[in-house]
Amino acid sequence: MPGLDPFKLTQFVREKVTRIRNNVEELRYYRFRGGKWYGGIATGDVVGCNLRCKFCWSWRYSYFVDKGFFYKPISVFEKLISIAKQRNYKYIRLSGGEPTIAEKHLIELLDIFSESDLVFILETNGLLLGYNIDLTKKIVNYSNVVIRVSFKGTTPEEFENLTGARREFFDYQFKALENLLNEGLKPGKDFYPAVMLSFTPEDNFREFLKKLSNIHPVLASEIDIEYVILYPHVVELLRKNNLKPFIAYYPDNIPNSLI
Repeated sequence: MPGLDPFKLTQFVREKVTRIRNNVEELRYYRFRGGKWYGGIATGDVVGCNLRCKFCWSWRYSYFVDKGFFYKPISVFEKLISIAKQRNYKYIRLSGGEPTIAEKHLIELLDIFSESDLVFILETNGLLLGYNIDLTKKIVNYSNVVIRVSFKGTTPEEFENLTGARREFFDYQFKALENLLNEGLKPGKDFYPAVMLSFTPEDNFREFLKKLSNIHPVLASEIDIEYVILYPHVVELLRKNNLKPFIAYYPDNIPNSLI
């Protein structure tokens, strides 16, 4: 069976998870919450993704896109700012799915948050930032945004095996880093890579670090390491896909360094 084209999947998912009401793009969300990641952050979990990762903790909402409820950007802002103020957080983010799928919604939300004193951490797989330079140019205009590009595996083969997407699309994640650098953002400060290492041999990781260094040396030293967290539904998904991690953690035993 041929692998997925994440850009064609983007178009399909966008039609399911966004809608236009009074010239405003609304996006589906399935919850809003506070959490301990980044030392404390308000999170809006979005519905829909352009990958089909076999280890994804939110796969029910990434795969099956007719879920959740539609929200306007201003409504999302109000929910996240309320959580952040109640808990004295300085960070907010969108998570759960791929937020760059809803470009208009995301840009309007960033515009609203630009008037706040909060830092918006944009968690993304980077594919659309590597593919669409116009989207990248819009996002880099916001000084309170930090971009976290989360790689799914360290080689094209790992990427294909983990995400269901064809290996030829792997390098768009590196292209995202190149685009951000070329647009004047500072690596390690304004943007940085993250990578899922639960399924990666050491040799592959070493080569991955070299490739990051070729873009900019700081990227290899400011990398955020991710490992699979064995929530019950994730264990179910791993078994279904016959996928066995080298390293994984149960929710109650996550090292502090990972959060």
